[in-house]
Amino acid sequence: MIENKNKFKVETIFKENQKSLFLKLLNSSEGFEKDFKNNGIYVPGLALCGYTKDFPNGSVLLFGKPEISYLLSKNVEKRKSIVEELLKLEVSFLVISDKLEPPKELLEIADKKKVCVFQTSFNTIRLITLLSRYLDNLFAPQMTIHGTLVDVYGMGLLFTGRSGIGKSEMALDLIERGHRLVADDIITLVKTGEGALLGSGKEILTHHLEVRGVGIVDVLTLFGIRGVRMQKRLEVEVRLEDDKDIDSFDRTGLEIEYSEYLNVKIPLIRLPIYPGKNIAVIAEAIALDNILKLYGYNTSVEFNKKLISRMKGRLK
Repeated sequence: MIENKNKFKVETIFKENQKSLFLKLLNSSEGFEKDFKNNGIYVPGLALCGYTKDFPNGSVLLFGKPEISYLLSKNVEKRKSIVEELLKLEVSFLVISDKLEPPKELLEIADKKKVCVFQTSFNTIRLITLLSRYLDNLFAPQMTIHGTLVDVYGMGLLFTGRSGIGKSEMALDLIERGHRLVADDIITLVKTGEGALLGSGKEILTHHLEVRGVGIVDVLTLFGIRGVRMQKRLEVEVRLEDDKDIDSFDRTGLEIEYSEYLNVKIPLIRLPIYPGKNIAVIAEAIALDNILKLYGYNTSVEFNKKLISRMKGRLK
């Protein structure tokens, strides 16, 4: 398992948001090569007045109507002084909302400091919402793991186990039964702000399976769009283990084990494997059972209650 270290260029942020945020570059592109290191967005109201003590380095500066009006209310020399002091800070890039035209002094000084200035037609609130959502996803904790992720009845099942135990073959069986492949072999996990884990595949491996003895199978081509999806929330890990290697395993479902990825715990089911066992049917049962649990019905707990009640009745 490998944790991802997030580090991007300003050019990446611009290109990925140019159409969705209607971004327009107003000055030189020299700032494109600057590293973008965090997801902070800062409206520099106090900083324009000279208070920069708590400014988060590497943040995006967002100028709206109040900030532009404030600059335009000053004479040229004062304006230059304010902008010079502001851009002494470590700024990734600057965005101006509402399609406002900045004073030329701002663009000139930004060029000297190699800070890109973008303009958008969105208002400040809308821009903060959209850009924050993008940056939160971009800088979310990430890691890669080995396994196979399948959407079974809307439940994201992660199948893990030793190489060659049959994860890909089992996934192929599930796809044939109408379920959807998310990723095989290398899975990228992203932790969302809500604490959920989203799994997806690497671009070059997207929707491909390696089936031993057959080779690489293109699931999208063979089964069509119904057999795949781009990403899915990871909700249960099913660890396939050789039957002979398991000393004991849960027979009642009352003892819940957990796996942990990026500090998020998910239920773990250790499934013994032996020749002839129909893993696809069991995987469907696991998915349906966990859906029942989401609706507040735990089969194992309810059965245990009935059993205890029956035993108490016989003892009376």
